[in-house]
Amino acid sequence: MEILIFLIIGALAGFAAGLFGVGGGTIIVPLLFIVFTQMGYSPDNIMHLALGTSLATIIVTSISSLMAHNKKGAVMWPVFKNLAPGLAIGCFLGAGIAGQISGLYLQLIVGVFLLWVAYKMFFGGKKQVASHSNDVNPELPSKPKQLAAGGVIGVASAIFGIGGGSLTVPYLTRYGVVMQKAVGTSAACGLPIAIAGALGFMIFGMQQQVDVPNTIGFVHIYAFLGISIMSFFTAKVGAKVAHILSPQLLKKCFAILLTVVGFYFLYKGLL
Repeated sequence: MEILIFLIIGALAGFAAGLFGVGGGTIIVPLLFIVFTQMGYSPDNIMHLALGTSLATIIVTSISSLMAHNKKGAVMWPVFKNLAPGLAIGCFLGAGIAGQISGLYLQLIVGVFLLWVAYKMFFGGKKQVASHSNDVNPELPSKPKQLAAGGVIGVASAIFGIGGGSLTVPYLTRYGVVMQKAVGTSAACGLPIAIAGALGFMIFGMQQQVDVPNTIGFVHIYAFLGISIMSFFTAKVGAKVAHILSPQLLKKCFAILLTVVGFYFLYKGLL
């Protein structure tokens, strides 16, 4: 029964990721939070398990996304090389920081983050799409500054359980990188974030001796397998459906969904 639930979450997360053009983490974390709560896990561990497992599943989905974007030449590998060390180190440290934050505060932090993403999707979409066509030579910051930016994005990604696309794409478009290349490079950046974050949540979770079956630290193995397998396939279906429907309407619908989930986390955290 557990596996079936996780397969359904994977199907929904993958479909939504393909449909709305966002990382699956924004869907996976809330759904896992609800499922783990219903399974009667300790409230102290639920949010950490949702975040750690979400990052582990992003390893698989980011490889799929990275390969697709690379075929279209949309990955800026020199930029990826500058950002990747900071992303990996930041995300590993972020997992350690998240491990020290109580489950209650994590709920509030993730709730506020989801409301911010919802706001950006509802009101900020047009600005991002209208980024410069100056992709021949975008004026990016120096290597040390890119490394530092990677560190900040990495820490935030671990605490929010995401692949970093919500942060990496605006960072790159701000400096004149066209949307397609920003999204492609962000997809590549999701891999070091996911690997370092998942390892961090495993290691720091094992140190805290989490008493939950079928887990390694703060990563639930059955959830990881079920979600990864299904989301790999359904993301492609979601992407096809996205081309049939209005992108602006889709973004607004998803923003409303994130708003509801964000307020749900705040409500649960403040109870």
